[in-house]
Amino acid sequence: MCGIVGYVGEKDAQDFLLQGLKRLEYRGYDSAGIVTLDQQNHPTLLRSVGKIVNLEAKIKEHRTKDHIGIGHTRWATHGNPSEKNAHPHRAGSIFLVHNGIIENYKILKEQLKQYDFQSDTDTEVLAALIDSFYQNGKLTLEDAVTQALKLVKGTYGIAVLSVKDSAHLVVARSGSPLVIGVGKNETLIASDASALVGYTKKAIYLNDGEIALISKDNIEVKTLDLQPVSAQVEEILTDLSAIQKGGYDHFLLKEIMEQPDSLKETLRGRINHQTHTVHLGGPNLTVKELKSIRHLIMVGCGTAYYAAKTATYLLEQFLPDVTIEPVIASEYRYRHAYIPDHSVALIVSQSGETADTLACLREIKAQGTKTIGIVNAIGSTIAREVDGGTYVHAGPEISVASTKAFTSQVAALLMFGLTIAEAKGVNSQLLAPVIDELAMLPDDIARILKEASYEMKKLAKKYYKYDHAIYLGRDVNFPIALEGALKLKEISYIDANAYPTGELKHGPIALIDDRFFEVVMLQSGFLYEKSVSGIQEVLARGGHVAVFTDTDVDLPVESIIKIKTDFTVLTPIIFNLLSQLFAYYIAVDKGNNVDQPRNLAKSVTVE
Repeated sequence: MCGIVGYVGEKDAQDFLLQGLKRLEYRGYDSAGIVTLDQQNHPTLLRSVGKIVNLEAKIKEHRTKDHIGIGHTRWATHGNPSEKNAHPHRAGSIFLVHNGIIENYKILKEQLKQYDFQSDTDTEVLAALIDSFYQNGKLTLEDAVTQALKLVKGTYGIAVLSVKDSAHLVVARSGSPLVIGVGKNETLIASDASALVGYTKKAIYLNDGEIALISKDNIEVKTLDLQPVSAQVEEILTDLSAIQKGGYDHFLLKEIMEQPDSLKETLRGRINHQTHTVHLGGPNLTVKELKSIRHLIMVGCGTAYYAAKTATYLLEQFLPDVTIEPVIASEYRYRHAYIPDHSVALIVSQSGETADTLACLREIKAQGTKTIGIVNAIGSTIAREVDGGTYVHAGPEISVASTKAFTSQVAALLMFGLTIAEAKGVNSQLLAPVIDELAMLPDDIARILKEASYEMKKLAKKYYKYDHAIYLGRDVNFPIALEGALKLKEISYIDANAYPTGELKHGPIALIDDRFFEVVMLQSGFLYEKSVSGIQEVLARGGHVAVFTDTDVDLPVESIIKIKTDFTVLTPIIFNLLSQLFAYYIAVDKGNNVDQPRNLAKSVTVE
């Protein structure tokens, strides 16, 4: 969750720390802080509650020209958002920033009675533990950190600074991401490569169980047993424009509107519209292996799970001999579920760092099941640990609520399913309509976004004062309803829930009154009449119904948003665009912070 930055070099450390934290604010915005050292090893510690702008004001009042420092933006786990609980934390000569959870911090705290703890955090305990090894002068900073981490249970991405050493930082990770930026006469660290864009194009991605001693011109990566590691320097491909608003009021709206282009990148070089074939090389599976697949597990959390659930309905249409099981990572990892032979697990994650998804990946791998990543973030932990994979190439998502990643994830999962189908010899006439619609989808999305934006803005004005909502859909439109409800509650704080339309009469219909409005995904096709019956049940009880549809509707509902499309398979993805715009404009009308909704963070790196 939290964001970490660090700098050692010849430039102003405060400048990079502040700008880096601004880039990482999506990871948490309960509090923020930095500490820098001057050449006489005097620290300047600045912390503030709330968003980075509050810290920025303090920095303006306490400017330094220090060349080394660390910083942190917090998503609170242990201890409420307050200045005393803000990072960096100090114990003796040690300053520490931390992303993760130290599970045994209470036991360790009991063993460190010589320290007067000032905060309610687990992080301060880790700082004290490191200092307890370091203060006698017999161990180097690197050695002290390794000794401390051997006693720790939990997850961490840390950066450590000592007031006795203005030339080095020590960083380490286990379960929480850390990236080291390699510059000229400077070294930078961050939780995410986006913080490094514009400063360097070279990066080292630390693996779990690794520690690094860094200076302005040297990086030594080792295991916790201090065995040298040959670290690979990789190129950062993201450019600066991708992490800027580009004239939009919010990143969320920018990312919604980027979907035609982001989807083109997902599809580029992978589908052939003329031959109706798919070329997906990343999974590293032979035709024989693809042909043998009988069971697919799709693992995800939040929006990634709903993308998997959406893809399940679509894939079942042309993979009749494959059972498909979308699972919530945080639940599946603790189940004793039987994984049959000839299974493949698809690990779906935007960030590639989601703690529950990563843990689930490792559990599945330990059982000998082949794992394939469907990941957006290049170089992420999941991308490096899966057996094969496909980058969705949706580009950076800065807004906390995921939008374009969902569309690209569904497309990537569809292409993987089509690859299996081709290997199995599924009739090409069955696959051709899906491939045709995939190829046309970016242009259709561009048109729909242009045509629907004004209507969705008007629709939001009608419903933004409500406190409750119900989303309804049948078949593949049920997971679209789930994702729509999730977007609404994430950024508008409206209590929104989703149900299969046919389940309405089995309980949820009891909720319908004047405090609720209902959003129904109504698609033409074999379940149209049954879906209409569900709407009529709501209308009979005085429901306030808005319908998203691709056909003419003769019902006395409050609002109808009709899209023009020739699609039959991928229409639900278009409905999801409407849900995204609807949630966005409602949140704007409510005056909410659209990009940084309360209590949330973009990358969930703690359980």
